Amino acid sequence: MTELRLGLRENLPQFTLLVFLNAFVGAMVGLERTVLPLLGEQEFGLSSKTAITSFIVSFGVTKAIVNLVAARISDRIGRKPMLVTGWLFALPVPFLIIFARAWWWIDLANVLLGVNQAMAWSMTVIMKVDLVGPKRRGLALGLNEFAGYCAVGVMAWLTGYIAAHSALRPQPFYPGIAIAVFGLFMSALFVKETRPYAQLEAASRPPAPGGSAPSLGHVFFVTTIGNASLFAACQAGLVNNLNDGMSWGIYPLFFAAHGLGVEAIGVIKAVYPTVWGLLQVVTGPVSDRLGRKGLIAGGMIVQAAGIWLTVLVPTYAAWLIGAGLQGLGTAMVYPTLLAAIADNAHPAWRASSLGVYRFWRDLGYAVGALLSGLIADLVGLGAAIHLVAALTLFSGVAVAWMMRKPVPQAAMAQA
Repeated sequence: MTELRLGLRENLPQFTLLVFLNAFVGAMVGLERTVLPLLGEQEFGLSSKTAITSFIVSFGVTKAIVNLVAARISDRIGRKPMLVTGWLFALPVPFLIIFARAWWWIDLANVLLGVNQAMAWSMTVIMKVDLVGPKRRGLALGLNEFAGYCAVGVMAWLTGYIAAHSALRPQPFYPGIAIAVFGLFMSALFVKETRPYAQLEAASRPPAPGGSAPSLGHVFFVTTIGNASLFAACQAGLVNNLNDGMSWGIYPLFFAAHGLGVEAIGVIKAVYPTVWGLLQVVTGPVSDRLGRKGLIAGGMIVQAAGIWLTVLVPTYAAWLIGAGLQGLGTAMVYPTLLAAIADNAHPAWRASSLGVYRFWRDLGYAVGALLSGLIADLVGLGAAIHLVAALTLFSGVAVAWMMRKPVPQAAMAQA
């Protein structure tokens, strides 16, 4: 039997496979980034922005809840079974979108997509953290999110290009069939279980205060409000995905209202996640060296600037720059928040704590889509974008005020 050793270099083949696999997880979301809001408006005849963004609400609520449950279950039965199950839920998604006869089919597809993303993306995050141990955590998460969000960007551009040269459906969603089949195949046959690595790390650390396996309710309380730094991270994660949910649902409609074609919209929609994905290779390890707080607070402020530029200067060049700024800010925030949560969690309950954080973070999709859709219907698309920019700025200020330097194990001890 091969001796288990923590570290990126020591587990490079399996780590690399997980990075590659997460690109396919991200590509499933990228399928919808450009085309789906336009599909609701142009093919299904939806005039209500709230109705159009309902697919993001169903996605966000489902992903948030399953994040919480999947992480907890993975602590008990392992990571790989959850990963494989997540890919099974992805298989029907492109078919539902291709053959949808009513908008509720799209909502159902996004419930299944939410389950897929919660299980598959959560497990790739947790499995990488398991493998590398505490020293290279920021780098590991940066590489994970790099692969996922670069794939989101590439697929957002590709679906926009396909739609511009064919139709809004079915052609842009054909790649989703191949992605789901390949992801399931790779996960079932080549990915190895990593929970023993977490157990190895736990054995080298002091016992978790309150026992090795605190209840999910206790972990939920500590991660959510029991510690000021963890609360700051959770609210920042929620607001980060709140503005992403607005971007997903409102931006294509906003750009189209200014006369932009679907292919050009696809380019803008690709810039944001591509910049986000690429720069996480840098921001993840930088957070290991310089700390988490400055990157998180600064990143939220940069995001707000990009969102305001988009709505205040309605030109194609400004929209590209705004998307780049939003991508830069999110790159500063995304892996750093995950690392900040992991810094304060004992390996025995770390997956559950990450699940709680991801619950609040991904609930932001639903909150952002619903809030921006309602404001857009009542006041206009521009007002919805302004509100989200202001909330993002406020969140960054809150992190700067509340977050403290992580002290491992302090969070659970304080509760």
